[in-house]
Amino acid sequence: MNSPITLEALHILDAIDRRGSFAAAANELDRAPSSLTYQIQKLEQDLDLTIFDRSGHKAVFTQAGRLLLERGRGLLNAAQDMVSDANVLAHGWELDLTIAHDGIIPVSTFFPLVEHLGAVSKTRIKLQEEILAGCWEALNTDRADLLICPKPDSLPQDMKVETIGKMSMTWVAAREHYIHKRQGEFDLDAQRRYRAIAIADTARDTPTLSRNILDDQPRLTVTNFHAKVEALIAGVGIGTIPTHVADKLIEQGLLAKIADTDDAQIDIVLAWRRNKMGKSKSWCIKYIKQNWKLDYSFKGSLISATPSSN
Repeated sequence: MNSPITLEALHILDAIDRRGSFAAAANELDRAPSSLTYQIQKLEQDLDLTIFDRSGHKAVFTQAGRLLLERGRGLLNAAQDMVSDANVLAHGWELDLTIAHDGIIPVSTFFPLVEHLGAVSKTRIKLQEEILAGCWEALNTDRADLLICPKPDSLPQDMKVETIGKMSMTWVAAREHYIHKRQGEFDLDAQRRYRAIAIADTARDTPTLSRNILDDQPRLTVTNFHAKVEALIAGVGIGTIPTHVADKLIEQGLLAKIADTDDAQIDIVLAWRRNKMGKSKSWCIKYIKQNWKLDYSFKGSLISATPSSN
């Protein structure tokens, strides 16, 4: 007997879980909410089980529904890999390519690459922001094909990692923040007296990391780099941000550099796993290595991506 579960139904369950409601999922899938409701109800009837508990003000997954969702995601990933592998086998160019980047790397950095790749391939590019340990987890679990992020303290053994640039980080706080009235050195004892603004690590299964934050230091955790900058400007706490960003905000009078602190220089790396080396992945690696000049180490300098003739 044919299974009533289709990939379309699994996509609907996945969208409902990620978006948090039938209406939001319908908007993402460009479907009417009533259409999604009907399809889920029909699936429940065909399977003779309850996928959603509707006893409260909001429908939530039952245990059986959650099992279908989690196992279904495995099937969706397998189906996507099958199509992608078949496309590579037939044409050499991947159907999809995901480039993960740390939140401190502006997404606009990748736009020239997308345009130039689009001139030679129909590969669909996904730009995916990750933070700290989430960067390397994304690459290790195949959530991403390429990664650009700060160089870690220890390099993974099973990945190819190449330094492609540098970035300078500066300690800042709002211009009127009381840290600027302190006396004495900005040592660890001084640092732990002020709330730190952190960006949440995007790791799902591996231990999370933190950068420039003490374990016993008060903190506010936000979800992305722009939220961190907003929190710093609002005077909620202190933190480090790229120097080229800090310089602009300092010039505008929104932030001030914390006295007695030195800018920290970090390396920016390009990393990838050697498996599944299709044409698009190889093309992107070559493009980045040949054309990107990443240097944030000097005041006012920005990432430049020289157009390629490829």
